[in-house]
Amino acid sequence: MKHYKRVLTIAGSDPSGGAGIQADIKTFAALGCYGASAIVAVVDENTVGVSGVHPVPVDFVKGQIRSVLSDIGADAIKIGMLHSAELILAVRDTLAEFPEISNIVLDPVMVATSGDNLLQNEAVTTLRDELIPYSRVITPNIPEAEVLLGASRIAGQHDLPLVIRELSFGRRVSVLLKAGHLKAEMLTDVFYNAETDEIIELTSPHVNTVNTHGTGCTLSSAIAAFLAHGLPLNDAVKRGKDYLFAALQSGADYQIGKGHGPVNHFYGVSTLAVVLNPASGFAFRYL
Repeated sequence: MKHYKRVLTIAGSDPSGGAGIQADIKTFAALGCYGASAIVAVVDENTVGVSGVHPVPVDFVKGQIRSVLSDIGADAIKIGMLHSAELILAVRDTLAEFPEISNIVLDPVMVATSGDNLLQNEAVTTLRDELIPYSRVITPNIPEAEVLLGASRIAGQHDLPLVIRELSFGRRVSVLLKAGHLKAEMLTDVFYNAETDEIIELTSPHVNTVNTHGTGCTLSSAIAAFLAHGLPLNDAVKRGKDYLFAALQSGADYQIGKGHGPVNHFYGVSTLAVVLNPASGFAFRYL
């Protein structure tokens, strides 16, 4: 029998479809993986902002994770928004029941694209000390990195290589430090591979678009998908960044919503037209 490459996302649900669980599942599908999910919160949001977060009971989250991993399993896991210290510890302890899964990608989500807080202040220490060391790679942006470091120490591109090893917390986790918040024509993300102790710079042009909703979710999910396919860590990170760049470019000319729209997760798939066929009901063709 054939087997899918399986990726589990543990994150919140975005009803507007651009971020969170919805962005993760789209990314997994676009990159040829079977996606499963454990929903930690139902978020009331759209492209303009976040109106509220309704947490799923912690024991129910643990049950979702166990149900997926004990039956379907996973070749990689992506972790997104975890809003409380209790939930962070519960996720860590539940994943510890499945030590065979080592490809864990953590996106330390703290603030939405709209600027709304998604992580309780008291949970930052728990995330840093308890869950980050359990991950294989983390993908902070500059504001998240400064929170994890406990200081505002990133003034420009030159600071990224200087602080990235600190974010690894003693070579316990690899780090992709994203440069998207810097104002520059060329943006250089910096990747520290803690397993080989090397720093890699990943440069791409700035994409002029307001459609940036869910970019962090999409990137971390893409890395998890490529790890599920068995790519080496450096290659998975590079391919993940390439995928996000292409999705940003392809989605730049679309408009969804009144604020920050989504990227085009399926830019590599031809548009499917559904045509009414009097004989058979519906016919499908690719354009």
